[in-house]
Amino acid sequence: MLNWYGPPIHLLDCPGSVRVCGDGDFVGPFERGYFMSALDALVQAYRDAERSFVDGKLVYLNTGFASISDALARASQGYRQSPGGQIAKVGPTGVIGVTSSLHKVGPQSAAGVAAPAAPDGGAPVDSNIGGLLFTNPASGTLHLTGADISASVINNSLLLYDRIFAVAKLMNSAATEAVTGVPTRYQSTTPTDPDYAGGNFLFVEVGLTLLAATAHNWTVCLYKDEGNADSTLPSLVGNSGAIIHRLDHPVNQWFAPLANGDIGIKNLTQMQCSALVATGLIDFVIGHPIGFMSFPVINSVIPFDWLTNRDQAPRIFNDAYLAFLEICKPATSTTTYTGRIYATSAAA
Repeated sequence: MLNWYGPPIHLLDCPGSVRVCGDGDFVGPFERGYFMSALDALVQAYRDAERSFVDGKLVYLNTGFASISDALARASQGYRQSPGGQIAKVGPTGVIGVTSSLHKVGPQSAAGVAAPAAPDGGAPVDSNIGGLLFTNPASGTLHLTGADISASVINNSLLLYDRIFAVAKLMNSAATEAVTGVPTRYQSTTPTDPDYAGGNFLFVEVGLTLLAATAHNWTVCLYKDEGNADSTLPSLVGNSGAIIHRLDHPVNQWFAPLANGDIGIKNLTQMQCSALVATGLIDFVIGHPIGFMSFPVINSVIPFDWLTNRDQAPRIFNDAYLAFLEICKPATSTTTYTGRIYATSAAA
């Protein structure tokens, strides 16, 4: 999280609404003792909500739901779904301390494809190859409420994010490349708008062909910040011979730093590499973080609860392309993730 410029990100495996800020500071209440699991907490929250309902009191969520009781009722009345159905991702071999992308791995959902070329790029949606397909609510808004996921390697972490834009970079060139395509989600310049561009982050993703052994930096890259002002990305050091699926970033850096004072990237306007890299595939990607999931045990399904004890029921925009990043891998070995994600639609 060193130099993270966006809003605090919720620790989805941590009891309470605990968030991690830039430089690793933590904020928020830690609401549990050490011996209550997330599932135990969900059961207790349900009982508390039932008692509150009987007493005529509401447990407010401050989301699209009127209360926890409302959310639970909506889920039991057929308004819950599992984006992508059963999820099974076999991650790549990685580098310790380096982030890897699960976008182009399968088997369920299918492996995603390379981004369209500049200048247009593309704004992916859930129906594209690799997306976690779901049904947009007929009215109201869809919200993430839970997940049951296991990991085959201990201490790995996943970032669930909305992949809102991607564009392929021509590698064997040191010339500037204009980017004219824009995302379709998280584009508002108003901080109180759910569609606010603040918190959008940029990363450089190696595709299915590793990079040639050539030293290079990503410079000069231009973008519009969260207020739609022109900005220049600080130079980002790439990696000679970067392997497939990794982010072409320095160790322990899963997002590209933005200009001083910027807290989000609305859209990318120019890409440039400092050297001619003869071979390799690179996508520039803009994402919006939803939350972290960490796996302190292996091969055990961990219930993650977004309803009662975290950033409560974060919104999933219509047609969102949900994807995963393995954040700063603790080991080089491949990791298999299996499970389901749950989302419930709130009333209009």
